[in-house]
Amino acid sequence: MTHRARYKEPDTSLGSSADVPGREVMPGGGAFLEFLGVTLAAGAFVLFVVCPSVSEVLVHAHATRAAAFVP
Repeated sequence: MTHRARYKEPDTSLGSSADVPGREVMPGGGAFLEFLGVTLAAGAFVLFVVCPSVSEVLVHAHATRAAAFVP
């Protein structure tokens, strides 16, 4: 799902290990993290659609905590 572009400079003789075909920086970890992020974003979207008052509660809680830091 995610495509990472690799730009090679013409004067560079050594490539990075990520340029080797079949080798990833995090084998299998990228797909899992992407799935986790999409799941969290979808869950937050559903929460705000099903219960719109949640946003008001979150804003109020954030403002209350921020006001606690004001002397």
